[in-house]
Amino acid sequence: MLKLSDLQVKEVIAVADGRKLGNISDLEIDPDKGKIIALIVYPRSKKGGLFAKPEEMVIYWEQIVTIGADVILISEQHQPKLFITES
Repeated sequence: MLKLSDLQVKEVIAVADGRKLGNISDLEIDPDKGKIIALIVYPRSKKGGLFAKPEEMVIYWEQIVTIGADVILISEQHQPKLFITES
Protein backbone atom coordinates (compact mmCIF):
# COMPACT_ATOMS: atom_id res chain seq x y z
CA MET A 1 0.00 0.00 0.00
CA LEU A 2 1.30 3.45 -0.93
CA LYS A 3 1.14 6.42 1.42
CA LEU A 4 0.64 10.00 0.28
CA SER A 5 4.16 10.81 1.48
CA ASP A 6 5.48 8.06 -0.84
CA LEU A 7 3.61 9.56 -3.80
CA GLN A 8 4.67 13.15 -3.06
CA VAL A 9 8.35 12.45 -3.79
CA LYS A 10 7.57 11.02 -7.24
CA GLU A 11 7.57 13.34 -10.24
CA VAL A 12 4.51 13.28 -12.52
CA ILE A 13 5.46 12.99 -16.20
CA ALA A 14 3.30 13.04 -19.35
CA VAL A 15 3.99 9.96 -21.49
CA ALA A 16 3.19 11.65 -24.80
CA ASP A 17 5.97 14.23 -24.72
CA GLY A 18 8.01 13.57 -21.57
CA ARG A 19 6.94 16.84 -19.91
CA LYS A 20 7.59 17.04 -16.19
CA LEU A 21 4.31 18.23 -14.74
CA GLY A 22 5.30 18.53 -11.09
CA ASN A 23 4.86 16.69 -7.81
CA ILE A 24 1.73 15.51 -6.04
CA SER A 25 0.51 17.83 -3.33
CA ASP A 26 -2.77 16.13 -2.41
CA LEU A 27 -5.30 13.47 -3.34
CA GLU A 28 -9.01 13.58 -4.07
CA ILE A 29 -10.65 10.60 -2.41
CA ASP A 30 -14.17 9.19 -2.70
CA PRO A 31 -15.15 8.85 0.99
CA ASP A 32 -17.93 6.34 0.27
CA LYS A 33 -15.74 3.90 -1.66
CA GLY A 34 -12.39 4.76 -0.07
CA LYS A 35 -10.76 5.05 -3.50
CA ILE A 36 -8.50 7.70 -4.99
CA ILE A 37 -10.32 9.74 -7.64
CA ALA A 38 -7.55 12.13 -8.64
CA LEU A 39 -4.06 13.38 -7.91
CA ILE A 40 -3.60 17.09 -7.21
CA VAL A 41 -0.33 18.40 -8.66
CA TYR A 42 1.30 21.81 -8.40
CA PRO A 43 2.85 22.43 -11.81
CA ARG A 44 6.65 22.84 -11.87
CA SER A 45 6.62 26.14 -13.74
CA LYS A 46 3.83 27.71 -11.71
CA LYS A 47 5.27 28.30 -8.27
CA GLY A 48 3.15 30.63 -6.20
CA GLY A 49 4.99 33.48 -4.56
CA LEU A 50 4.48 34.63 -1.01
CA PHE A 51 1.11 36.19 -1.78
CA ALA A 52 0.33 34.53 -5.11
CA LYS A 53 -2.27 31.81 -5.45
CA PRO A 54 -0.68 28.64 -6.82
CA GLU A 55 -2.47 26.74 -9.55
CA GLU A 56 -3.34 23.08 -9.21
CA MET A 57 -3.52 20.41 -11.86
CA VAL A 58 -6.09 17.64 -11.36
CA ILE A 59 -5.05 14.31 -12.84
CA TYR A 60 -7.72 11.63 -12.73
CA TRP A 61 -6.82 8.11 -11.62
CA GLU A 62 -7.77 6.71 -15.05
CA GLN A 63 -4.99 8.81 -16.62
CA ILE A 64 -2.25 7.03 -14.67
CA VAL A 65 -0.28 4.67 -16.90
CA THR A 66 2.11 3.40 -14.23
CA ILE A 67 3.56 4.29 -10.85
CA GLY A 68 7.28 3.61 -10.84
CA ALA A 69 10.00 3.89 -8.21
CA ASP A 70 10.72 7.56 -8.99
CA VAL A 71 7.98 8.75 -11.35
CA ILE A 72 4.28 8.54 -12.12
CA LEU A 73 3.56 8.35 -15.85
CA ILE A 74 0.25 9.71 -17.08
CA SER A 75 -1.56 9.84 -20.38
CA GLU A 76 -3.33 13.02 -21.30
CA GLN A 77 -6.54 11.56 -22.70
CA HIS A 78 -8.23 14.21 -20.57
CA GLN A 79 -6.22 17.41 -20.48
CA PRO A 80 -5.14 18.03 -16.86
CA LYS A 81 -7.30 20.84 -15.50
CA LEU A 82 -5.78 23.84 -13.80
CA PHE A 83 -7.55 25.34 -10.81
CA ILE A 84 -6.71 28.38 -8.72
CA THR A 85 -6.63 27.43 -5.05
CA GLU A 86 -8.21 29.55 -2.39
CA SER A 87 -5.88 30.52 0.44
